[in-house]
Amino acid sequence: MTKNFRIGQIVPSSNTTMETEIPAMLTARQLIRPEERFTFHSSRMRMKKVVKEELAAMDAESDRCATELSDARVDVLGYACLVAIMAMGPGYHRVSQERLQGRTVENDGKAPVITSAGALVDALKVMNAKRIAVVAPYMKPLTEMVVNYIRTEGYEVSVWRALEIADNLEVGRHDPAKLPAIVASMDLSNVDVIVLSACVQMPSLQAVSMVEAMTGKPVVTAAIATTYAMLKALGLETVVPGAGALLSGAY
Repeated sequence: MTKNFRIGQIVPSSNTTMETEIPAMLTARQLIRPEERFTFHSSRMRMKKVVKEELAAMDAESDRCATELSDARVDVLGYACLVAIMAMGPGYHRVSQERLQGRTVENDGKAPVITSAGALVDALKVMNAKRIAVVAPYMKPLTEMVVNYIRTEGYEVSVWRALEIADNLEVGRHDPAKLPAIVASMDLSNVDVIVLSACVQMPSLQAVSMVEAMTGKPVVTAAIATTYAMLKALGLETVVPGAGALLSGAY
């Protein structure tokens, strides 16, 4: 018997990656779970430059997006912008998730809400991470906000790299083939988990297996963590082939 699931995503208007990588992972999952079918539905918030002012203005639109997606009676709703949440201050992912789920309840379309920020910090707990390495495309001040947010959640960020790409479209054009060399230039001796992309807009999925093989360490990305959290919220086994350690079935 076929089981159908509607995946809703709140995305920045300039995001081109979450509507690529999330469907890629869940389509790959259908190869091992052929009875499952996923459809994908998005609502957009305006944002072009990854700067604090635009991120705050964008976040204010998320309530509208949650309501629109609940009109479609999606089964789970993902807020696909990690830095917008983390730039709002420590612990904000909990505030956002509760408020946006409230919008779905008010609209008689109750659905669990996942934020990519919350999904990433929760994934690190699942992976028993203590000391992590972080790669992010943002300018240094925003990357420092992300690093500090993760640290307030109880993880040691041993090493991090900011690629300093301000334009969100350019973030989406960053070649994932460059990521292994970036990771190779970092001191990973004191690290137990690598966050290959602390950003749902920077493409990274195709580099995950290569970096895991190169380093011998588990690798996670914001998109992979979001997929894990979505599957868990849907009551499905958290397994996707070719999507790194978190979705390997090891956890």
